[in-house]
Amino acid sequence: MLTARSSLLSTLLILGALCGATVRAETPAKPELKVGFVPGPYIDEFKVGVAPELQNKGYRIRYVEFSTGLEANNAVFKGEIDANVMQHTIFLHSYNERQKTDLVGIVHVPTPPMGLYSKKHALGTPIKPGSTVAVPNDPVNLQRALWILRDLGLVEIRDSKPVDVSELDVIKNPGGIKIVPLEAAQAPRALDDVDFAAIQGNFAIYSGLKLTNAFALEKMTTPYINVVAVKQANAGAIWAQDIVDGYKSQTFKTAILSDRFYDGFTLPDYLK
Repeated sequence: MLTARSSLLSTLLILGALCGATVRAETPAKPELKVGFVPGPYIDEFKVGVAPELQNKGYRIRYVEFSTGLEANNAVFKGEIDANVMQHTIFLHSYNERQKTDLVGIVHVPTPPMGLYSKKHALGTPIKPGSTVAVPNDPVNLQRALWILRDLGLVEIRDSKPVDVSELDVIKNPGGIKIVPLEAAQAPRALDDVDFAAIQGNFAIYSGLKLTNAFALEKMTTPYINVVAVKQANAGAIWAQDIVDGYKSQTFKTAILSDRFYDGFTLPDYLK
């Protein structure tokens, strides 16, 4: 009887182990990805072209919106979100240097260039001496704004590292252009109070401005094309690579290239 009972017990243990093995062998649910954005087109780009690819792989996606890039970067560094989409490499390096952090870009994304806009002056009219021009107050994007004014022949500026740029780097201003630094996100609202504003592409798009209505657009180079940013330790993670693959997918390419909304955007090499 003892032998039979032991045999039954062994059989139950084996069956239990097999059931447990079956449960453990099931593919675990993919993690939830928390991705941060600031106002602009990047969240829509992600939703129409990247999210479908990630969801097909089993990911759940939570979208987290921030008012400023600093908030979005802090959230990535603290692990509150996994990635953000809102900044170019120069800004990212500046943030890392100032905050002693280690965020990295893993893939470029379609990016609208910074432009010079006005509500008070008709497109194509000359920029008069003494005009007030709002510009971003962070050094990296201030430099981009000053480059636009330089390329229009309005000012001359000295060569400086992006992190060190200020209004003092304007060394010639023959027309007496009045430069008004302010928080980049406030630039569209400032159009009611200044003659012109140099507005980052994401804030211009978000506020309803069209790239085709800019007095001038910056000559955007690769370091100023925005990236998906993650902590350096996560750059090689499977989920991070899946985000990269989502941007480089045919789904994303079709979504962007078939929509006239993205005309004028600077495109990453993988979309050319």
